[in-house]
Amino acid sequence: MKNVLHAKCVICGRTYDAAPNLTNCACGGILDIVYDYDSIKSSLSKADLAARQEYTIWRYRELLPVEAGTELPPLRVGWSPLYQADRLAGQLGIQRLYIKDDGINPTASLKDRASAMAVAKAREAGAEVIACSSTGNAASSLAGNAAAAGLKTYIFVPSRAPKGKVAQLMAFGATVISVQGSYEDTFELSKAAISRWGWYNRNAAINPYLSEGKKTVGLEIMEQLHWVVPDYIAISVGDGCTIAGLWKGLKDLYAIGFIDRLPRLISAQAEGCCPLNRAIETGEAWRPMEENTLADSIAVGVPRNADKALLAIRESNGLTVNVSDQEIMDAQKLLGRTCGVFGEPAGVTGTAGLKKLCEQGKIPASATAVSVVTGNGLKDVANAIASCGEPVSIPNDMDQLLKAFAERGITVE
Repeated sequence: MKNVLHAKCVICGRTYDAAPNLTNCACGGILDIVYDYDSIKSSLSKADLAARQEYTIWRYRELLPVEAGTELPPLRVGWSPLYQADRLAGQLGIQRLYIKDDGINPTASLKDRASAMAVAKAREAGAEVIACSSTGNAASSLAGNAAAAGLKTYIFVPSRAPKGKVAQLMAFGATVISVQGSYEDTFELSKAAISRWGWYNRNAAINPYLSEGKKTVGLEIMEQLHWVVPDYIAISVGDGCTIAGLWKGLKDLYAIGFIDRLPRLISAQAEGCCPLNRAIETGEAWRPMEENTLADSIAVGVPRNADKALLAIRESNGLTVNVSDQEIMDAQKLLGRTCGVFGEPAGVTGTAGLKKLCEQGKIPASATAVSVVTGNGLKDVANAIASCGEPVSIPNDMDQLLKAFAERGITVE
């Protein structure tokens, strides 16, 4: 890792050698991977990237903490589409909007970026078993990426995890522990088990390399926009790892001169579980909250990456917005009907937040924004059906079809 200098604690500033099995600082703070930007500038150009044919997260090897000889995980992670959403931009009243659909990753969420990195670092550490706690997406992404690499996984999820995500875990051959309690209970049990058996730790708020995988979503957005910086990037926030990773990637690009300014981040949380946004809005230290939202992937009452997430929001002069479950489900339908993108509730929370800010007049009409959809809607079909309704169900009879259309006010053109 010739471009990596060391790992540094975001709280006390203590530095560590960038070993593959890093966890938190001795003070309890989260570590950050520090790069030699002068070295990167001398070895990487925009033209170099444009000439590369590898359309995965690994196209950014100079900006990633992986040894040159490391065997990379086999699944194709990253380079998800960035759609220009003119119809939706018109409805929101802004000049230009792009939708980054990370639901097309191998296990259907942005978390594949972190899990691919976890598998690479586990291989460097000589580990054969990886474990994590998760509300669902990190779990399924780890199980899938590890299975493809021939590694064993132990996954801890809260009992409320949607069946679609649990089904993925079982199909990937993970040992799944469904914990009867909150995400905090799930995290603590996974932490104890990892300590007891010495498994490689994929928990993103403990393993500093995971944010380095997640930051590739920001690298891709900027490359796909031809290095023209948007005014805002909206993303859903739970544990805080994803928004922290996004910001790290953007700052990396700014440090090596690939972009000339930084966008403002929009931190979107569910009203029923918004400890990080509440801390920003009140100016007080964050406090735990209950996990009252159907957006399970961001239902994190005790965020483990609070320090990095809060720093990202503040450094970017970001906006915070809390949305109701109904606003989240409305955004799911809006994305589907204007963009053809099907996101799970947590996946569309960024779009719900952007929509609410536009309605409140907090986003100027001249703005360009990107909204990241972090997970596919097939992860949680029960809530989608509850929101969008059941299909018309009738016998094979034209009269019945006409009657059903009339009852529902359906006009056929």
